[in-house]
Amino acid sequence: MTATLRISEISTDDFVALARTGDHPVPIEQGPAWDAYDAAVEGREHWRRLEITAGDEPVAVISLSAYEGRGFRYLWARHGPVWLTDQTPDRERLVRSALVNYLRQEAPWAAFVRLHAKHPAKDLHELLQTVTYDHTIILDLTPDEDQILASFSKRGRYKVRRTLKDEAMTVTEESGCTPEEFEELYAIYRETAERDGFGIFPASVYLEMLESLGEHVRLWVARRHDTGKDGDLTPGRAVSWVLSTVYDNAGCDTYAAGNTEARDTNAAVRLKWEIITALKAEGVTQYDLMGVGSDRAPTLMGVREFKQQFGEIVYVDPAWDVALKPLRYRLLGWALKAKRALRR
Repeated sequence: MTATLRISEISTDDFVALARTGDHPVPIEQGPAWDAYDAAVEGREHWRRLEITAGDEPVAVISLSAYEGRGFRYLWARHGPVWLTDQTPDRERLVRSALVNYLRQEAPWAAFVRLHAKHPAKDLHELLQTVTYDHTIILDLTPDEDQILASFSKRGRYKVRRTLKDEAMTVTEESGCTPEEFEELYAIYRETAERDGFGIFPASVYLEMLESLGEHVRLWVARRHDTGKDGDLTPGRAVSWVLSTVYDNAGCDTYAAGNTEARDTNAAVRLKWEIITALKAEGVTQYDLMGVGSDRAPTLMGVREFKQQFGEIVYVDPAWDVALKPLRYRLLGWALKAKRALRR
């Protein structure tokens, strides 16, 4: 790449049109559907959509949201940039350099920008907060159901067939649940978080996602039913659930939870199969299980074995921080490390 890179703000329509010329589905977080969710969450808002060009050639597009932490602000391009040409180490470096120069002028309040990159480099820093991942499992939903099932591991196929015979278990879509109904599911999430050692948001964050993303978000719930005295099944208690997003014909696990009963009955396996087949019937072409453990994401090792039942692990670009104000960024890093040490 020899031409000087130029960065310019573009309209939503132009952004979507360019993004869809890439080799992969547009991530929902880079699409305009995500704007409403950013607006619904306190301390967040969509900022700008940008086009990066070399001469007349579009190189990448990127959608950035502004985040406000405790005493600092930053920009985050979740699952961006969207690349429109070969993603080489040199191109990544040049795009980041141009982006840093642009943001220092246009967003002088931002301490850093968080974005995704394939190739490690000196200007890429481990995230100050939150968890990223560099491996996942992406299921191809274009073959018929028998072929999809055959692509699972032997153990995965066995568990799917076994749970489908379990008449005491059902999976339903409950995307329109009320805050009161979600309390049952949130209790399962708290149990999951305590068991597996990760933090969760207040229930309002997940409810805001369900409301703001509309048709692009789905809530699936596995329930266990007892047999009443009259032989009929009871309404059923929730044991596991998945909140998944769907955009540009691609689905993705976003949040998931399961209690002890779910683990004993393989409810999560049944959930995955029901989601896959339902979305396939709607024309969705792939489903991302959203992250498995690796050296970069050791906290996800607990789900690696479970998700491998459904397919092969593939590499995906992880998130990194790029400092816009290097001294400010270092001070934030020291402050967060001291805070974590005090908590321990």
